[in-house]
Amino acid sequence: MTNKSYVDQLFGLEGKVGIVTGASSGIGLEIANVLASAGAKVYDISRTLREGSPSHENIVRRQGDVTDRVKMQSIIDEIGQREGLDFVVNNAGVTKRMRADEMDEVFWNQIHEINVDALFFISKMAYPYLKQAPTKGRIINITSMAAYMGFSEVVPYCSTKSAVTGITRGLSVEWARENILVNSISPGWFKSDMNAQVVDEARDKKIRSKIALGEYGDLKEIAYMALFLLGNGATYITGQDFSVDGGARSFGY
Repeated sequence: MTNKSYVDQLFGLEGKVGIVTGASSGIGLEIANVLASAGAKVYDISRTLREGSPSHENIVRRQGDVTDRVKMQSIIDEIGQREGLDFVVNNAGVTKRMRADEMDEVFWNQIHEINVDALFFISKMAYPYLKQAPTKGRIINITSMAAYMGFSEVVPYCSTKSAVTGITRGLSVEWARENILVNSISPGWFKSDMNAQVVDEARDKKIRSKIALGEYGDLKEIAYMALFLLGNGATYITGQDFSVDGGARSFGY
């Protein structure tokens, strides 16, 4: 066996079909591009389809709000019934910088509906197709360091990401004997549109001081972890969260 064929056997996704939500930019776009480059046909389901986003020819863009249950069910059924479904990456999410004592109920409910409720129901919709996947269906949920650590002025976001890790563990156990692996990735600090909404100059300095490697990560690092979790080298891994954070969670002082 040549080195190339060995690597392809472990990480190649030729013939696989999957969904990445919110893949029109940022983390989702990077994940979609890497998975498509590995041979997968990737459906990007995003509320807003950004024109001009650099994307691989194997990516198919579909407009859809992840909180619209009817629309999402229709899209997933269409893909699953026509092509089957090998994986889902639940990436779509939002955040907003606001003090907890100033938080209104409207935003609290909105962020939980997008970051938690939609993730769960999309997984549920994909379940009948994923359990029929030839080499184990996969779900990857994108969570955050905020699932483990406290961050000021983003308390609702911390709440949602803690919920995502709980959903990941619960589904991984419930669906373990049904041919489905469920894991999550918790990114650290990366240059992205979402992080830009909550990081000012003072917070940027504080963030860098708390990263063991001392610098922001490259979005490709998250995508490479997703590629590993979807490949043949990860068929005995489920219910786990993988931090890609430059050592931030381990850094003491």
